[in-house]
Amino acid sequence: MLNRIIIMGRLTRDPELRRTQSGTAVTSFAVAVDRNFKEKDGSRMTDFIDVVAWRQTAEFAAKHFCKGRMAVVEGSLQMRDWTDKDGNKRRSAEVIADSIYFGDNKRDSETPAEQNTEVAEFSEIDEEDGELPF
Repeated sequence: MLNRIIIMGRLTRDPELRRTQSGTAVTSFAVAVDRNFKEKDGSRMTDFIDVVAWRQTAEFAAKHFCKGRMAVVEGSLQMRDWTDKDGNKRRSAEVIADSIYFGDNKRDSETPAEQNTEVAEFSEIDEEDGELPF
Protein backbone atom coordinates (compact mmCIF):
# COMPACT_ATOMS: atom_id res chain seq x y z
CA MET A 1 0.00 0.00 0.00
CA LEU A 2 1.12 3.55 -0.62
CA ASN A 3 -0.22 6.72 0.96
CA ARG A 4 2.11 9.68 0.32
CA ILE A 5 1.16 13.26 -0.35
CA ILE A 6 3.17 16.40 -0.99
CA ILE A 7 1.48 19.79 -1.06
CA MET A 8 2.83 23.32 -1.39
CA GLY A 9 0.91 26.43 -0.51
CA ARG A 10 0.48 29.29 1.93
CA LEU A 11 -0.71 28.86 5.50
CA THR A 12 -4.18 30.31 5.97
CA ARG A 13 -3.70 30.78 9.72
CA ASP A 14 -0.98 30.55 12.33
CA PRO A 15 -0.30 27.00 13.53
CA GLU A 16 -1.98 26.23 16.87
CA LEU A 17 0.41 24.32 19.17
CA ARG A 18 -1.35 22.16 21.74
CA ARG A 19 -0.36 19.24 23.92
CA THR A 20 -2.18 15.99 24.56
CA GLN A 21 -2.81 14.88 28.15
CA SER A 22 0.42 12.89 27.97
CA GLY A 23 2.35 16.00 26.83
CA THR A 24 2.76 15.14 23.13
CA ALA A 25 2.94 18.25 20.93
CA VAL A 26 0.37 18.58 18.15
CA THR A 27 -0.37 21.48 15.84
CA SER A 28 -2.90 22.10 13.12
CA PHE A 29 -3.19 24.60 10.31
CA ALA A 30 -4.54 24.83 6.77
CA VAL A 31 -2.64 25.33 3.52
CA ALA A 32 -4.14 27.12 0.50
CA VAL A 33 -3.08 25.20 -2.63
CA ASP A 34 -3.88 26.51 -6.12
CA ARG A 35 -5.04 23.97 -8.67
CA ASN A 36 -2.88 23.48 -11.78
CA PHE A 37 -5.52 24.54 -14.28
CA LYS A 38 -7.22 27.88 -14.88
CA GLU A 39 -10.93 28.61 -15.12
CA LYS A 40 -12.41 30.19 -18.25
CA ASP A 41 -12.00 33.65 -16.69
CA GLY A 42 -8.27 33.00 -16.06
CA SER A 43 -8.57 32.53 -12.31
CA ARG A 44 -7.40 29.46 -10.43
CA MET A 45 -9.44 27.45 -7.98
CA THR A 46 -7.85 27.02 -4.56
CA ASP A 47 -8.14 24.06 -2.21
CA PHE A 48 -7.80 24.64 1.53
CA ILE A 49 -6.18 21.53 2.96
CA ASP A 50 -6.08 20.79 6.69
CA VAL A 51 -2.72 19.65 8.09
CA VAL A 52 -1.91 18.04 11.45
CA ALA A 53 1.65 17.65 12.69
CA TRP A 54 2.87 15.76 15.77
CA ARG A 55 5.86 15.89 18.11
CA GLN A 56 9.00 17.68 16.81
CA THR A 57 7.33 18.47 13.49
CA ALA A 58 4.51 20.22 15.38
CA GLU A 59 6.95 22.24 17.47
CA PHE A 60 8.96 23.20 14.36
CA ALA A 61 5.83 24.35 12.49
CA ALA A 62 4.54 26.39 15.43
CA LYS A 63 7.92 28.06 15.95
CA HIS A 64 8.87 28.87 12.35
CA PHE A 65 5.64 29.23 10.35
CA CYS A 66 2.86 31.80 10.41
CA LYS A 67 -0.11 32.85 8.33
CA GLY A 68 0.90 33.64 4.74
CA ARG A 69 4.17 31.71 4.83
CA MET A 70 4.77 29.27 1.95
CA ALA A 71 5.19 25.69 3.14
CA VAL A 72 5.89 22.33 1.56
CA VAL A 73 4.21 19.55 3.52
CA GLU A 74 5.04 15.89 3.04
CA GLY A 75 2.99 13.21 4.72
CA SER A 76 0.00 10.93 4.32
CA LEU A 77 -3.70 11.51 3.69
CA GLN A 78 -6.02 10.47 6.49
CA MET A 79 -9.82 10.34 6.50
CA ARG A 80 -11.54 11.02 9.81
CA ASP A 81 -15.19 10.31 10.62
CA TRP A 82 -16.87 12.45 13.28
CA THR A 83 -20.28 13.60 14.48
CA ASP A 84 -21.19 17.29 14.49
CA LYS A 85 -23.11 19.06 17.27
CA ASP A 86 -26.43 18.29 15.52
CA GLY A 87 -25.67 14.55 15.44
CA ASN A 88 -24.89 14.44 11.71
CA LYS A 89 -22.10 12.11 10.59
CA ARG A 90 -19.25 13.93 8.85
CA ARG A 91 -16.03 12.95 7.14
CA SER A 92 -12.90 15.07 6.89
CA ALA A 93 -9.67 14.64 4.98
CA GLU A 94 -6.42 15.89 6.48
CA VAL A 95 -2.72 15.54 5.81
CA ILE A 96 -0.71 14.03 8.64
CA ALA A 97 2.63 15.79 8.20
CA ASP A 98 5.87 13.85 8.42
CA SER A 99 7.99 16.81 7.27
CA ILE A 100 7.42 20.51 6.73
CA TYR A 101 9.82 22.60 4.65
CA PHE A 102 10.06 26.29 3.84
CA GLY A 103 8.60 27.01 0.39
CA ASP A 104 10.00 30.54 0.39
CA ASN A 105 12.69 32.40 2.20
CA LYS A 106 11.82 34.61 5.14
CA ARG A 107 12.53 37.73 3.12
CA ASP A 108 9.91 36.73 0.49
CA SER A 109 7.21 36.44 3.14
CA GLU A 110 7.89 39.86 4.72
CA THR A 111 6.37 43.17 3.78
CA PRO A 112 8.75 45.82 2.34
CA ALA A 113 8.65 47.70 5.67
CA GLU A 114 9.78 44.59 7.56
CA GLN A 115 12.59 43.97 5.06
CA ASN A 116 14.06 47.43 5.65
CA THR A 117 14.27 46.97 9.43
CA GLU A 118 16.64 43.99 9.25
CA VAL A 119 20.31 44.78 9.70
CA ALA A 120 22.82 41.98 9.39
CA GLU A 121 25.51 41.99 12.06
CA PHE A 122 28.50 39.69 11.84
CA SER A 123 30.99 38.92 14.56
CA GLU A 124 34.27 37.04 14.57
CA ILE A 125 34.09 33.43 15.69
CA ASP A 126 36.88 31.11 16.57
CA GLU A 127 37.27 27.34 16.64
CA GLU A 128 36.47 27.21 20.35
CA ASP A 129 32.99 28.64 19.89
CA GLY A 130 30.60 26.02 21.29
CA GLU A 131 27.67 27.38 19.25
CA LEU A 132 28.92 26.29 15.82
CA PRO A 133 26.33 24.31 13.85
CA PHE A 134 28.91 21.93 12.36
